[in-house]
Amino acid sequence: MKRNFLTIAFSLLVVSSFGQNAQEFVNDLLSKMTLDEKIGQLNQYNGDWEATGKITPEGDKEKQIKEGHVGSMLNVMGVDKTRKLEEIALQSRLHIPLIFGKDVIHGFRTTFPIPLGEVASWDLALIEKSAHIAATEAAAYGIHWTFAPMVDIARDPRWGRVMEGAGEDTYLGCMVAKARVKGFQGEGLGHVDAVMACAKHFAAYGAAVGGRDYNSVDMSLRQLNETYLPPFKAAVDAGVATLMNSFNDINGIPATGNRYILREKLKTEWGFKGFVVSDWGSIGEMISHGYAKDGYDAALKAITAGSDMDMESRCYRDYLKQLVSDGKVPIAFIDEAVKRILLKKYELGLFSDPYRFCNEGREKQQTNNQENRMLAREIGEKSIVLLKNEPFNGKPQLPLSKQTKTIAFIGPFVKATVANHGFWAIAFPDDSLRIISQFDGIKNQLDKNSTLLYAKGCNINDNDQSGFAEAIDAAKQSDVAILSLGEGYDMSGEAKSRSNLQFPGVQEALLKAVCATGKPVILLINAGRPLIFNWASDNVPTIVYTWWLGTEAGNSIADVLFGNYNPSGKLPISFPRSEGQIPVYYNYYNTGRPAKNDDDKFYVSAYIDLQNSPKYAFGYGLSYTSFHIGNLQLSSGKLAMKGGKLNVTVDVKNSGNYDGEEVVQLYVRDLVGCVVRPVRELKGFQKIFLKKGETQTVNFCLTPDDLKFYDNDLQYINEAGDYEVFVGNSSLAELKGHFELTE
Repeated sequence: MKRNFLTIAFSLLVVSSFGQNAQEFVNDLLSKMTLDEKIGQLNQYNGDWEATGKITPEGDKEKQIKEGHVGSMLNVMGVDKTRKLEEIALQSRLHIPLIFGKDVIHGFRTTFPIPLGEVASWDLALIEKSAHIAATEAAAYGIHWTFAPMVDIARDPRWGRVMEGAGEDTYLGCMVAKARVKGFQGEGLGHVDAVMACAKHFAAYGAAVGGRDYNSVDMSLRQLNETYLPPFKAAVDAGVATLMNSFNDINGIPATGNRYILREKLKTEWGFKGFVVSDWGSIGEMISHGYAKDGYDAALKAITAGSDMDMESRCYRDYLKQLVSDGKVPIAFIDEAVKRILLKKYELGLFSDPYRFCNEGREKQQTNNQENRMLAREIGEKSIVLLKNEPFNGKPQLPLSKQTKTIAFIGPFVKATVANHGFWAIAFPDDSLRIISQFDGIKNQLDKNSTLLYAKGCNINDNDQSGFAEAIDAAKQSDVAILSLGEGYDMSGEAKSRSNLQFPGVQEALLKAVCATGKPVILLINAGRPLIFNWASDNVPTIVYTWWLGTEAGNSIADVLFGNYNPSGKLPISFPRSEGQIPVYYNYYNTGRPAKNDDDKFYVSAYIDLQNSPKYAFGYGLSYTSFHIGNLQLSSGKLAMKGGKLNVTVDVKNSGNYDGEEVVQLYVRDLVGCVVRPVRELKGFQKIFLKKGETQTVNFCLTPDDLKFYDNDLQYINEAGDYEVFVGNSSLAELKGHFELTE
């Protein structure tokens, strides 16, 4: 009976707005709201089932919802739970529905590779598709809003949240930001297979000093605008519904209270029409920063700067009304924030049907969707990066024959299930039954007459070597030993900064012991970030970087090892040789005393005890076949600054013995500028498939806009002058041409 009453009440509300557009509807509703109800829309509570920060003690949340004092809930999922709370919200005076948010980072029921791993595919169409599947599944469970994508540029792998983004490069980060926003939001808000995306963390969170989570950021405004803000601008241009503040301060001003990035850049210069949500408690945390005196002052600075919704700090709830009464906050600031939130509720279709995302049939359909799993398997294959495949006894070990007589599978991750999800996955009670372990993936494809031996060998992170003997014995019985090593799935992610990026525990000792048997070794590395594994890199002939691949991890890994899929992944971030080298990234400035090479150390910018170059370069990744890139051609030696276009073409030949995919990458260098420019910058890439022996011409089109940068006065300009262009299969591309940008 109550449900029927609520439906009638909502029907009357919709009928009263017939003929109005969204703005008219929102303005009309706003005019009916009390100040308490307006502030309520700016208040977001956690559902108490799980949390990503300290849970603030709270009284009767349901009573506050019923009174219209809550605008959104997070960490509430499932049709039954969301419907129950939505019914309570619709008992409020104006029947304003709730928005339900959740950290749907790399999948929902179907988990895809961690975002950094997925970007290693360099496949924008698949990245968009995985986000869309995540949205479809999440929406079927009553969720309206995901706190993703994370679009922070990150050049420091000590920072645990590097696993959540697209790596070190701004251009690649922009492309991925667009793809993920389009994937999450689909054909538009209001569709039942779309959720609101949230670009985070605004801004420069990935540049935290020392790679320590929640730490300060100190950089020039030119660096901020040129390197760290563009992916957010790309997300805004793609129509992202919301942004989330970052925890850090930027040059002394906490991002949550930073008027420059929120009101001046985002809302004014970029024309952003969505709303901004704080990160968990970040409004109140401005007190700890020493930027706000108390909750009253924090609320004042956040709303003035342009933060619209308060996640879990209670500062808006407790102090905004008094700030308005005291004349410190104009009511116009409150109204603006409320309108932004109400508009998104309107676009989601919640005013016309508040239960449109509460459909038990859709929830059941998306609980174990096999088509989604098939895509997860494909994306997992394409995310794997082959780092080494050198001959052992005259022959590369990969691809591995399914008829190999005996394989020893060794390591702490071989039979793991939930670990394959990686960090930031949605937990379900049946996960251990649904996730394909690496052992099962290999076993299911291995010939029935072959033998798969197993030995754990060691734990992830302790000094226990009691399992070494069993592992060595298994290796001695085998034709090949596969070792699955790395960091724990919960050793990267939020609040997971690490000063030591080596294999934890005694894993490297286990690897050395197995290699000492003289048997060929294939090393799988499981991680959410670049690790440092110099001994392995120098001594193990076959190394495969598997990241954390999700629900279908075991099948994806087996497909690559057995050659069902020829690996094509490329690194989206440089791998350092030592923690002392961090940050290391490909698009650095040359300095006045550049080293000529890794051996040049005489009064140049170099370490006396370490090479400058990364262990593995940005854009690097091998294949079972080989590709020859040549015949670089430029359509002209000049590019006109007004309306000009320059075509850059290369011929790519699959010169090996397997069909495969290659990522052809184009980089540009501005030789002389009014400010120093990077030694090279990614400006285009294409992923192509070639049959063995096949040749394809790949064309890139450069325009003057591709060459723009920020000068010292923060003007976005390009300059006439000389440029170099490089094309290849990594940031080390040597094929080079020259052109001039002319007035």
